[in-house]
Amino acid sequence: MSTLHSATRRGSRFALPCSATAVARPVMAVLIGLAVVFSSGGVAVAQPAAGQAAEGLPPVPPCPDGTPEELMAFVQQLQQPQGRPKSRDEMMQYFGQVANVSLEAADKILAQSQPGDENALAGARMKLESLMMLSQLGNEKAEGDLVAYAESLANSPSPELANEARRITLLVAARRVMNTGGQGGAELLQSIQGMLEANPDDAQTAQLAMQVASAFENMPGGADLAKQAYAMLATMLAKSSDERIQQMAAKFDGVLRRLDLPGNPIEITGTLLNGTAFDQKSLEGQVVLVDFWATWCGPCIAELPNVLAQYEKYHARGFEVIGISLDEDKQALVDFVQEREIPWPILFEQSEGSGWNHPMATKYGISGIPTVILVGRDGRVVSLDVRGEKLGQALDKLFAE
Repeated sequence: MSTLHSATRRGSRFALPCSATAVARPVMAVLIGLAVVFSSGGVAVAQPAAGQAAEGLPPVPPCPDGTPEELMAFVQQLQQPQGRPKSRDEMMQYFGQVANVSLEAADKILAQSQPGDENALAGARMKLESLMMLSQLGNEKAEGDLVAYAESLANSPSPELANEARRITLLVAARRVMNTGGQGGAELLQSIQGMLEANPDDAQTAQLAMQVASAFENMPGGADLAKQAYAMLATMLAKSSDERIQQMAAKFDGVLRRLDLPGNPIEITGTLLNGTAFDQKSLEGQVVLVDFWATWCGPCIAELPNVLAQYEKYHARGFEVIGISLDEDKQALVDFVQEREIPWPILFEQSEGSGWNHPMATKYGISGIPTVILVGRDGRVVSLDVRGEKLGQALDKLFAE
């Protein structure tokens, strides 16, 4: 089974920064990006022995004639080449050629199959996957062909294939919405809602919907669409009889609470590393960065020098950082804080919850870190988007006022 098919069928999670489910990718990678295609496990490239130079990928042979079984075995072999690409460009070129050959193989399989039989279903999936791969590689004709073919399968006698085709149509639409900065987002949400209304227990569509909502949340100017998405999902998923889906819905209250923070006060509670209760009144009149993080989170550690630099620049003028750690090992956290000489207060909860179950993470629907929230001197949230150079820009503005 190819990577793309695995991703769409399993509802592979595309999350931001370090997440409760996966390592982060940029917004476009959240939605069927190439990083997902080459890392989610369905397409494997053999690794050379230690010290062995990359020898490059083999040439892609033309599609042979054969039985459906022979053609499927041929394509599977192409998806697991012996060799290692010398460059990303070579890898892209190889899988583009594989997609073209696989598309030809799929058509040959379909030509030999009866509608509805196992070979026909396998050929249809192979065709969807091949067109999706070509679409992801920038082939506009393939994208149009993909949408047309997926729509033709929407009434397939196989409910599983029909739903898969509908999800692929939604994925393509989602990518277009991302490319246009949100244009068509409301229509996309209506389509997702329609699928969930038809089957509230469809876990794969529910997962896809969550990915779309997360992408909106992290898209510049996408906060309103994200709110609409999460509000819709909270209602739709609560109707499911599937306990896993109900648990997804239960988290959306916190996400919506966080998205509503700009312009409003934030409540911060918890226990400091020394075991004493944190008093939010100690922050009155200060500009505060609330930083959800963990010592095991690579992006969090990469962001640390930036936060330290801004702390040193503005702390004496009334800038404070409150770290909310999602670590589970308190001693490892204490050792890290001491080693890095982190000067600001850190909240950590062991008895009430740990990791992603930290009460503050639950309260504000935190599913990816680092998540940072900037609070003004009046105690009201200024921004939910101040990572990297944006933090310095925001602080420069606040302390110039």
